[in-house]
Amino acid sequence: MKSILTALVSVALLAGIQPLAAQEFAPAVVFDMGGKYDKSFNEAAFNGAERFKKETGVAYREFEVTNETQREQAIRNMARRGATIVVGVGFSQAAGMEKVAAEFPNVKFTLIDGVVVKPNVQSILFKEHEGSFLVGMAAAMASKTGKIGFVGGMDIPLIRKFQLGYEEGAKYVDPKVEIFANMTGSTPAAWNDPTRGSELARSQFDRGADVVYAAAGATGIGVLQAAKDKGKLAIGVDSNQNHLHPGTMLTSMVKRVDLAVYGAFMAAKAGTWKSGVANLGLAEDGVAMALDADNRKLITPAMEERIGAARRNIIAGTLKVTDYTAK
Repeated sequence: MKSILTALVSVALLAGIQPLAAQEFAPAVVFDMGGKYDKSFNEAAFNGAERFKKETGVAYREFEVTNETQREQAIRNMARRGATIVVGVGFSQAAGMEKVAAEFPNVKFTLIDGVVVKPNVQSILFKEHEGSFLVGMAAAMASKTGKIGFVGGMDIPLIRKFQLGYEEGAKYVDPKVEIFANMTGSTPAAWNDPTRGSELARSQFDRGADVVYAAAGATGIGVLQAAKDKGKLAIGVDSNQNHLHPGTMLTSMVKRVDLAVYGAFMAAKAGTWKSGVANLGLAEDGVAMALDADNRKLITPAMEERIGAARRNIIAGTLKVTDYTAK
């Protein structure tokens, strides 16, 4: 956590201070499909913005995208209304942010999960494959059937990145493990369909899987509920979802989107924000496997020790995890 803050909240002061009338700090965030209460990706961003507001007393503007046509318009409206920094949550906001950043060169923009190369845009990526490797190990070690599952959201390279890391982690523990995988859909609606998530998880459980990893935004809530109903195990994503169903939540692959948003706002307020690309993995505490009171009984000391060793080796570079997006 500290290393991400160092990366996002420190650095040198930017040149080109704006005129006095424009110096009042006005942060804004545009959430993507699924909404800020999706208990996953968007909610992690929301938590980071709320932490900033609580610590600084500075309110932020927000907008929740409900259809694809709203992204660019929402980002532009924030800039027009005087936002000094606009955070766009999700790779789908890249195209709109690229256009708007060119129109408002004195406004800072931070994009989560995508890359825009502009002098006033900061792009924050995560090494989801590294965190997924660890929860894949946990799944294989916890499975009694030798069969595990994966339910992704929208079928895009980013979610394939989660899937491949998970599969490599599981096979690192048990080369013979059988893995079922389904994507929810090919449109943004795939992020917000808990009913379909439940159906896919139930199908995998019926085929013998006893642990299923959901990397599907709000759709994953249906996966976690299906595991609870079936008495099987589930793995959450992005936010720590262990508390949703204690006893059937094996763990969660936490992606520190909250810290990215918080860090972007804090850096912009302090004058230390800078453009460029940050790629945050295990070494930067950008991703992690959640272990807390809600899942402590499901992760044995032997499991924790083996996963901890793998984590250290990934950070050291002696254990390589394939990044699907770099293949």
